[in-house]
Amino acid sequence: MNRHALHLLVSVCLSLALVVSAMSFTGAQATAQCSELTSGLNIPLGITQSNQDNLIVAETGTDALHSGRISIVDLSGNRRTLLEGLPSAINDVGEPSGPAGVFMRGRTLYVVIGIGDSILPGPPGVAFANPTPSSPIFSSVLAIHFSAGVEKNTDGLTLAFADQLALASGQKVTLSDGSDKITIELIANFPNFTPNPFPPVPGNVRGSNPFDLVVVGNQIYVTDGGQNSVHEVDIPSGTFSTLVVFPNITNPIPGVGGPFVEAVPTGIAYADGQLLVALLRGFPFPTGASVVEQVDPVTGSHGTFISGRTAAIDVLQMKEVSDVEHLVLQFASGSFLSGPGLLLRFETPGDPPATIAGCLSAPSSMALDEKSGTVYVTELTGRIIAISIP
Repeated sequence: MNRHALHLLVSVCLSLALVVSAMSFTGAQATAQCSELTSGLNIPLGITQSNQDNLIVAETGTDALHSGRISIVDLSGNRRTLLEGLPSAINDVGEPSGPAGVFMRGRTLYVVIGIGDSILPGPPGVAFANPTPSSPIFSSVLAIHFSAGVEKNTDGLTLAFADQLALASGQKVTLSDGSDKITIELIANFPNFTPNPFPPVPGNVRGSNPFDLVVVGNQIYVTDGGQNSVHEVDIPSGTFSTLVVFPNITNPIPGVGGPFVEAVPTGIAYADGQLLVALLRGFPFPTGASVVEQVDPVTGSHGTFISGRTAAIDVLQMKEVSDVEHLVLQFASGSFLSGPGLLLRFETPGDPPATIAGCLSAPSSMALDEKSGTVYVTELTGRIIAISIP
């Protein structure tokens, strides 16, 4: 995300109230069943579901260096570690930054690693490159291969710093304790920043911050909230390019913040041959200015798919027998990221949504269990919330 967006998201999570609200759709009133599946996670930013029905969660870390973790959470709420020791460090706004979005295909888990401590804070509006970041694989995509047996039985393996160095040099890393074995490879290592000089600060930079990803065929599409872009990565070769850069919009709140508001792309999904990208919008996080963009993965052309949102942070398509609907997760519902997080359901993109749940405190990502119709939502507070869709 841009320099201040993620910091504010984490900061306000402690002040957001948990509210359970009534829902209406097609004229009827209904209340979603919201329940805590588990708690105590370390700032979970990404969630997906494996073909063994477990939830796979990326935890960005704690104040400790390299405290990033991938956890396995079963549908009864029991947590086990799959992999710990992933790159994580305190970023330029004082918050942990490490593992973020995850996507599972078959027996391979693709993981985005955030910016970490790759840039250093300067005066307001200024950042500098860190000449000695704590990891060579911040701002990257990893592929983690593990068997169904490992998923079922593992108590966790640990990635050492020497393994991070090996990954950065292009080597595959295999971790094993005799019974468990995990193989990890670096798919793409994005630049940690781009030069952004201005008088009188020629050394100013704009940090990268990969946040979420989706895999389509041999391509990975990665949102970058720092660069306001989506990257396209070719899995076999590891080459990558920028598919689209989202423009700023005019700040609709006079006197608060600068003249423009950045896009800040967050969640991403693939549906009907198109990418759906949630644009959270940066400070001052104006209500009604957040959107979901539809992006052509071939040309990069894009247009608004769902509009009028506030702090949209994730999106997914939900298919029923004869219907296609969309779910949008909002981090907040009021001005300056206030109010509860919401799960919204759109029967059609242009119609007003039904509020499925207003029970959320600082939600960050979601996964749909198609078998049960349950949506699992991670919160920055460390919880996973289960929401049964009526």
